[in-house]
Amino acid sequence: MRKLVYYVASTIDGFIAGPDGSIDFYPFEPDLQEFIRTRYPETLPTHVREPLGIPTDTPNRAFDTLVMGRGTLDPALSLGIRNPYAHLREYVFSRTLEGAQSGDPVEFVRKLKQEDGLDIWLCGGGDLAGQLLAEVDELVIKLSPVIAGEGIPLVRSNFNPTRFALVSATPLESGVVVLTYARR
Repeated sequence: MRKLVYYVASTIDGFIAGPDGSIDFYPFEPDLQEFIRTRYPETLPTHVREPLGIPTDTPNRAFDTLVMGRGTLDPALSLGIRNPYAHLREYVFSRTLEGAQSGDPVEFVRKLKQEDGLDIWLCGGGDLAGQLLAEVDELVIKLSPVIAGEGIPLVRSNFNPTRFALVSATPLESGVVVLTYARR
């Protein structure tokens, strides 16, 4: 069965984006770029893959499907890009965006997990992660050496302590630490 993996950048204080949804404060140093290129190339938007040295025919390694919330899609929409990850099967959950998924994300993801293929990437945001927390099998957090103070939290939900076990920690020279956790 496929896993739902929440692969996301986070600040030390647990925010995935600024209050306005911005992510431009995250360091994107060469060591992090290389880590992503070699381990998770499909997590880079289609329009930036070639400029970052990822040929268009590079196979997906971890994911073939992604689910995201409307706020995660908004930066691409502001650039006129409707499908920022055209090399993946994209599903956007929104109550207002035409053509988006509007039903129960939990049931939808449970069905996706039953299909054959690579794992499913929960791309963001915090609200969708909160709704899907019970379905998250693994967390891959690119913990950045940044304190934001406020913003969109890693997970927004009611109080519900959920335990995960640390699988690996990969420190990068830039100070980013890639933490991988599995559901306990």
